[in-house]
Amino acid sequence: MSIGLLFSGQGAQSVGMGRSLCDASAAARSVYEKADKALGWSISSFSFSGPAEALTETKVCQPALFTQGLAIVAALEETGRLPQVGAALGLSLGEFTALTYAGAFDFADGLRTVAERGRLMQVACEKTDGTMVSLIGGSVADVKEICAQFDVDMANLNCPGQIVISGDRERCLAAADAAKASGKFKMVAPLKVAGAYHSRLMQSAADAFTEFLGTVKISRPRIPVYSNVTGRLVEDPEEIRKNLSLQVTHSVRWEEDVRSAVAGGVASFIECGPGKILAGMLKRIDKSLAVSSVSEWSEVEALPKVS
Repeated sequence: MSIGLLFSGQGAQSVGMGRSLCDASAAARSVYEKADKALGWSISSFSFSGPAEALTETKVCQPALFTQGLAIVAALEETGRLPQVGAALGLSLGEFTALTYAGAFDFADGLRTVAERGRLMQVACEKTDGTMVSLIGGSVADVKEICAQFDVDMANLNCPGQIVISGDRERCLAAADAAKASGKFKMVAPLKVAGAYHSRLMQSAADAFTEFLGTVKISRPRIPVYSNVTGRLVEDPEEIRKNLSLQVTHSVRWEEDVRSAVAGGVASFIECGPGKILAGMLKRIDKSLAVSSVSEWSEVEALPKVS
């Protein structure tokens, strides 16, 4: 049985991410150096020193998380702590990191694509007034009913009992109030986000991103990668391109991604990114799944070397 690599999505970022990796690992440091050169500006400075407001901006945090995810893998490989990898999957932005690790994008193209995605999504955020709300404890049917009533979208199906809705701010907040009043949810939490990701309010970003993706070379991944849009294995380069375009406005089927990877033979996971967010989701999907979280050098050292 092989391991699966998990790559973080937007919202996991924190100031200081990656600094200890670069201090201790030549391989990780090389990833950051390549990223700074490819971007033409210093993603390492924003990652290591912030400020938090800048790192939170969509156009900064997406390439920052992409770079750290691949720097973590580089450090694990350098130290002999990366077991045989049987699959890669990522949440939203993290799908691009997974595809780059799997060879669908080369590093420079993957980073360039993520940076453009982040820029376009930020422009869409600034042109609209949207937000997102996390609904905890209800069923998919309960959430669909709320979405239909208030004309908002189901953005993330993260794990059993945790679904995020997205759309116009006024409608989302009204939906949140109705969800609380219904008594069907344990918790209703508006999210601190810049806009309505994975909703129709991102359509202008999706249209421009589709055009951009048409200029980027995409290869067949060398290991299984799972699509957020379908929750299933994706291999054909043109299907990858289509799904990445759709992902900007469509629901992220994270629970289905994880279950598909397990059905494909993955028994344990390494989360490559900060916050242990994906590890928490995995435990709610299946408590039997083993998952280690790695973000900084001390967590690299904590993993056993592969014999």
